[in-house]
Amino acid sequence: MDTHTRLHETISALADGELAASELELAFAALDTPSGRQAWDAYRHIGEVLRSEQYGRALSAQFDARLASRLAAEPAPEESAAHAEPLPPLAAGIVPPGVAEPLEAGPLAQR
Repeated sequence: MDTHTRLHETISALADGELAASELELAFAALDTPSGRQAWDAYRHIGEVLRSEQYGRALSAQFDARLASRLAAEPAPEESAAHAEPLPPLAAGIVPPGVAEPLEAGPLAQR
């Protein structure tokens, strides 16, 4: 997996409140770039829309069939991705969305 993709996955996990505490420094470093801030805004907006009742719409009866058809037409993942190491279980140090947690001083805090 390339670095750009990994950073975006980290930012996505942060926006979803699913980022392990051990990866916070990487996420904050990624957010310190224009691309990272753009990704944060996009993932945050997507999450708000998905959780919003205002934007919720009933799916058409054919939606699941069309989605299944499109997914079936997608190429299979590369062999290396199929044997990728599974993600570790979520750590107890994850901060739920909306809950502030004091940050430890580190290299990023000393700027």
